[in-house]
Amino acid sequence: MFDRRLNMDSIFHEKQEGSLCAQHCLNNLLQGEYFTPVDLSSIAHQLDEEERMRMAEGGMASEEYRTFLQQPSGNMDDSGFFSIQVISNALRVWGLELILFNSREYQSLMINPINEKAFICNYKEHWFTIRKLGQQWFNLNSLLTGPELISDTYLALFLAQLQQEGYSIFVIRGNLPECEAEQILGIMRVQQQQRPRLIGEEEAQTSAGRPAALAQTEMGFGVEDEVVDEDEELKKALALSRQDIDVEDEEADLRRAIQLSMQGAVMSNKSSESEMGNVKSGSATGGQKAGQSETLTAEELRKRRQAYFDRQQQQAQSNIPQQPDTKSTTGSGSVNTGEEDQQQKPSQ
Repeated sequence: MFDRRLNMDSIFHEKQEGSLCAQHCLNNLLQGEYFTPVDLSSIAHQLDEEERMRMAEGGMASEEYRTFLQQPSGNMDDSGFFSIQVISNALRVWGLELILFNSREYQSLMINPINEKAFICNYKEHWFTIRKLGQQWFNLNSLLTGPELISDTYLALFLAQLQQEGYSIFVIRGNLPECEAEQILGIMRVQQQQRPRLIGEEEAQTSAGRPAALAQTEMGFGVEDEVVDEDEELKKALALSRQDIDVEDEEADLRRAIQLSMQGAVMSNKSSESEMGNVKSGSATGGQKAGQSETLTAEELRKRRQAYFDRQQQQAQSNIPQQPDTKSTTGSGSVNTGEEDQQQKPSQ
């Protein structure tokens, strides 16, 4: 069984000194004191000289060349900042290269972040490393009091959060040098019971009287504890997904409300059309009544229809052959004629 303190100390973590975050970033990535400020300054001066020679090709007497000489170096400054070109050249010594994480070429590969080896992150003038040791991911930010364990579940969310905050993320490609932490953590997984804090927070709490021992990052081993930690990260991921689901539910409710309102409008339009059809039908009937100025009631229409049917029936009876009785025929005819005249007068 490995000693707990030995395993905890096996993770190389260089803390922030001045503005040498580029140096800390590289050494935490390579897990050792591979670069010093002098080494990085030498690379920066070399890059400056290469840029000066390219500018001189346009003429050393040109205004552009003179302006270039008057400008400070773009690859380093007195505070200890080094550019991405310096970091890229330093990693090239170890056969490593940088690929922009959010580039179209890399995103088209659809690679799961947990299958990578390491990332370098930059925001303004701060650099830090996220590296996989054994089968676990660690945030090796030099501003933290110690390495921060990152579960596989949380890694993609963490990278997305960094991008949202404005960080540029680079994927490390190539074979990283072997290190002690890689060998030890490849055998046993480490569990972090208390996350590290920013260095400034630790100093403030220590100066306020809080024991420094409680401010240090405690690390231990155990599969059950790690499952609990991953469950907490999973809860965070589920909380974010629930927010998306709530938004989708609200949009679905809105679509249903709009659909119902449209159905109500259609029904209303149909009812209006039906009413308009009845009005038009009534108007057409009124126009056929020889220009009457008032609308006929239902009782008057019934009477007129009945009178019409009676006349039709009487006309049909008048066409039936009569008996030889001339008197009755004549009488009947005269009576019928009289009745027809009486029934036709109202219609006239």
